[in-house]
Amino acid sequence: MTTSVRTARTGRTVRTVRTAVSRYPVLLALVIAALFMVVPFLIVAVNAVKSPAEYSADGPLSLPDGLYLDGLKSFWERVDFGQKLINSFLISGAVAAGAVVLSVLNAYAIGIGRIRGRTWVLAFFVLANVLPQEALVYPVYYLSKEAGLYDTRLSVIIVFTVIQAAFGTYLLSAVLGRFPREIIEAARIDGANRWQVLWRIVVPVSRPTLGVLLVFFFIWTWNEFLLPLVMLISNDNQTVSVALGVLQGQRLMDATMTNAAALLGVLPAIVFFLVFQRTLTRGIAVGAVK
Repeated sequence: MTTSVRTARTGRTVRTVRTAVSRYPVLLALVIAALFMVVPFLIVAVNAVKSPAEYSADGPLSLPDGLYLDGLKSFWERVDFGQKLINSFLISGAVAAGAVVLSVLNAYAIGIGRIRGRTWVLAFFVLANVLPQEALVYPVYYLSKEAGLYDTRLSVIIVFTVIQAAFGTYLLSAVLGRFPREIIEAARIDGANRWQVLWRIVVPVSRPTLGVLLVFFFIWTWNEFLLPLVMLISNDNQTVSVALGVLQGQRLMDATMTNAAALLGVLPAIVFFLVFQRTLTRGIAVGAVK
């Protein structure tokens, strides 16, 4: 009896050791990938607080002797970065919220409502996802001119809400297509109409997935450049990405100010991602369990 217990314990110990050893390559690969992502950001952050003289003398990989904040200050004042931040937050936040709501409504009709021609409708949304934005520049520009919305933040919000909702609809349609029908039937037996089923049952159950879409839509919209560059020509309406591209194209910045601009441009998106990291992780984990 004792021998069998010892044998079982030894077997469990060997399996535990083997499992731990098998995880080391995966852990090493993750550490290397994290370094590839973090090191460039750290280099940009270090060079953003380095004086031009230090950058010229010691190169981009040296540590600064002190904090040189004139580059950050000069860039902030030159592009009116505070206004650009407000524009980017308003546009990205409105697009993220609007695209999630529109995706839920579309996916509810396609995934649960089972509308006619469901396959063709989904094929249309797939086509919208793979369509390059360069093909949308002229139609969007012309329509915004005709509607009197050119060079307004509303025009960009409308365009990107539709673009992001195409991906959200395609994803949520697959999720809601596997939604338990018994729950919906039980709610309808209790007297709930379609809107009550959507907002009181489907949306709360799908909240983790909706949180993931909200984070992705915000970051994707924040990083958009081409359409905002075409649609927002006045300085008061431009976003952070457009301001960075336009100013760098004018060659008015030295290396230190360029790194300061890159740091200020990417930092808000990183902060937003870190704030909603739990939402993103919870949504992905729930999707994996399902």
